[in-house]
Amino acid sequence: MTESESTSEPAKPEITDGVAAEPEVRGVDLARRALEEARAAAKARGKAVGQGRRSGGVRALRARRRRGWSGPGPDDRDPQPLGSLTGQIAKQRGWSPHVSEGTVLGRWVQVVGEDIAAHATPTTLREGVLHVSAESTAWATQLRMMQSQILARIATAVGHDVVRTLKITGPSAPSWRKGERHVRGRGPRDTYG
Repeated sequence: MTESESTSEPAKPEITDGVAAEPEVRGVDLARRALEEARAAAKARGKAVGQGRRSGGVRALRARRRRGWSGPGPDDRDPQPLGSLTGQIAKQRGWSPHVSEGTVLGRWVQVVGEDIAAHATPTTLREGVLHVSAESTAWATQLRMMQSQILARIATAVGHDVVRTLKITGPSAPSWRKGERHVRGRGPRDTYG
C-alpha cells in the first residue's frame, strides 16, 4: 500500500461471515453520533429539536436586570464596582502596602473614630511606625494608654503589619531659632529680667 492510499481512503469495514463490521468510533465522531441519536429520539417523541432554550419572557428579563448580572450568575464580564477593581489592580502590581498606608492617613477619622481624630492627627507613616501628633500633652498621654486599642482598630481597617507601632507626640514647644544661622550653645537664659 502506498502512502497516498493510506491517507486518502477511509478505513473499509472488515467483512466476516458475510456481515460487515463497523469500524471503531472514537472522540468527536462518537459524540456527534450520540447527539444525532438523541435528536432523532426527541423528534420521534414530537419534541422541537434545535430550537434553543426559551428565554422565559419579560418576567425572566426583569429578574435578570434585578439580579445585576448578565447570565445565570455573576461573572467577570459583568460591570464591577470601581473599588474592587482598583483593589485587584493594586494587588497585581504590588501596590497593596502603599494603598493601605494611604488609607490610614486618608481615612483617619473612619479608622480611629471621631473622638480621637478630633484631638490627634497622623503625620507620617514609615516602615510600620505611625507618627501621631496630639493637640495637648493630656491627649498625648491618653493616646499612649490607648495605643493597643488604636493599633487594633487600624489592623481591622487596613490589615495587619501595616502599622506595627505608634509614636505619639504632644504639641511641640516654641523654637527660639530664628532664621538660617544660629550659634550653638545654651541659648537665651537670663535675658528677661
